[in-house]
Amino acid sequence: MEEQVTIIGAGIVGICTALSLRERGFAVRLIDRASPGQETSYGNAGVISPWSIIPQAMPGIWRTLPGLLRDKESPLSVRPSFWPQMIPWGLRFLRHATEAKARKTSDSMEYLCSPSVDLYRRHLRGTNHENLLSDSYYIHAFRDADKASLQSLEYRIRMEKGCDLELIGPAELQALEPGLSHDFKAAVLIKGQARAHAPGEIGRVLANKARAMGVDVVLAEVTGLSRHDDQWTISAKDQSFSAPRVVLAAGVWSADLLRPLGVNLPLLAERGYHVEFLAPGVTLTNSVLDVDAKAVASSMLGGLRLAGTAEFASIEASPDPKKQALLTRQAKGMLPDLNTARASFWMGRRPSFPDSLPVLGELAGQAGLFTAFGHSHYGLMMAPKTGEVLADILSGRAANADLAPFSACRFR
Repeated sequence: MEEQVTIIGAGIVGICTALSLRERGFAVRLIDRASPGQETSYGNAGVISPWSIIPQAMPGIWRTLPGLLRDKESPLSVRPSFWPQMIPWGLRFLRHATEAKARKTSDSMEYLCSPSVDLYRRHLRGTNHENLLSDSYYIHAFRDADKASLQSLEYRIRMEKGCDLELIGPAELQALEPGLSHDFKAAVLIKGQARAHAPGEIGRVLANKARAMGVDVVLAEVTGLSRHDDQWTISAKDQSFSAPRVVLAAGVWSADLLRPLGVNLPLLAERGYHVEFLAPGVTLTNSVLDVDAKAVASSMLGGLRLAGTAEFASIEASPDPKKQALLTRQAKGMLPDLNTARASFWMGRRPSFPDSLPVLGELAGQAGLFTAFGHSHYGLMMAPKTGEVLADILSGRAANADLAPFSACRFR
């Protein structure tokens, strides 16, 4: 008889975990309130980067925070009512902003990010949608050429780990991406990347593959977890489920499900927005980060998408409509010939811990309950390896890396 595992959360992390578990012969149930892959991961900028291994907390960031919080054009904002939750989280965040801690965190991020392109290609194989992923550069574009230095810590860490980087000037940048503004005077090319042409479609395709492999995908809103004898009871609206082992991959909603069990984790909703221009009139060959705006532009199947901002607020707070105008201005600043007449506007909730790492593995004192959430800005990239890690743990295979940095116990 197949061993049974229930996954709560059918975002890209839950979907990839379901695929990896099914490949190892587990009977898998996948539960979510929404269609698989259509929540947070749907709105991603589309970068699939083995080299997105730099945490958000970096040395010197404390100097920039006051200016970012005062600037109405800033990519960072905090809703006034959210400051009581923000301050303790922010202090934890700043304690990680040292070179030693950044390097240690980068090692753990590399473990999850480095196989992302290969694993996505494996999961997409045989779906007839392999073209949802293509090779590309990740271009970091600078308006101030003096700030584009490969000697900065984030680029040195990447190069020390084997990343192929190239610093280019405005002529080479225009040759690569002629639609970009001439205001950009330099760029760093991060090579060995891929990009997703429609993150939500990848989620839909991989969920369909999981169904075809025998994964039971259930539409239900989970409201609680409790343990009785050797079984977990998963309470949902109008129904409940029983499972010997549960993987909690519900993103930012995971913390609320754990709190009644006495597990309190510093997980916040770091809300991101995108605007997708439906008839853009310009095309990008690669994903491009505007370093000043901290916004990423990518050509998608549905148009040209600009994704960015980090807004801290309660999970259920309504979207800020001002973000659409901000992102539209930023998009025009990057791409002067962009047609902005027709656009869609989206908001999602990144599940963020102060150290940029997720929690992975069995929860101490909660036998049979495993975690796979908190991937911050990196969920699309970390999802396939996260699925492999959880499948190895549940199969009893030894991990090929130290998983202590991902333990929920690190927050005690």
